[in-house]
Amino acid sequence: MTKKSIYLFEPTYKNSKKILTDLQQLFEDIGYKIADSSDTADIIASIGADGAFLQAIHKSDFRDDCLYIGIGVEDRNHMYVDFNYHNLAEIREVFETMNFETRQYPIIEVKVNDNQPNYCLNEFTIRSNLVRTIMMDIYIDDFLFEHFNGDGLVISTPTGSTGYNKSLGGAVIDPLVKAMQVTELGSVNNNNHRTLGTSFLLSKERPITLVIDNSIEYYPIMSMDNEALSVQNTEKISVKLSDHSINTIKLTNNTFWHKTQRNFL
Repeated sequence: MTKKSIYLFEPTYKNSKKILTDLQQLFEDIGYKIADSSDTADIIASIGADGAFLQAIHKSDFRDDCLYIGIGVEDRNHMYVDFNYHNLAEIREVFETMNFETRQYPIIEVKVNDNQPNYCLNEFTIRSNLVRTIMMDIYIDDFLFEHFNGDGLVISTPTGSTGYNKSLGGAVIDPLVKAMQVTELGSVNNNNHRTLGTSFLLSKERPITLVIDNSIEYYPIMSMDNEALSVQNTEKISVKLSDHSINTIKLTNNTFWHKTQRNFL
């Protein structure tokens, strides 16, 4: 039987060397090989908070043939992190007994103009770089749904629905629902402009296209999770749920709704 391998994204905390050494020793003790690269590892482990988990996924190109896990360092709740460095016994027990299931988290694919696609696990955001609203046509499939005028849009995955989307009044969505949520940022609604004025969900079969009004050079600010997306002369943005997903660990006492309760209630 081939020995399983794990890649550890190095922490950025003051005791990072000790943390990394302790985790390497733990996984080696239970029969795992420490991988030198994330390209071929069976497990990719982020060390830190949810931001570290998102970075690990982005830097490893959203692999769908491995398992992602998060190992927290601070004593606080997270949405993506399932383990804590200060409880090494739990990590040992779970991976020695393999007492867990895997779950799939949907990801969003974004294409700007005709460039190569980019991916995000939480959300894609677009805002004007000018001190004014941004206007764009919103197409669902090939149907012109609305002429948007406002500060911008947030398009989130189910797991990302607890982040920026929730702060804007969007709904929290179960990750078992394969959909993306579109939420407005400061939309303008008057006799000249009208938007839906509420969040809405789109299934995997319904991509959305944003066509930027070219009468003004907006230089929109776009982001994918916690990373900026730098593209000049943005004209059209195509967004859809990807055919791919990422695999994460599922513990009986740490489901998406367990985490939502601990973080917000």
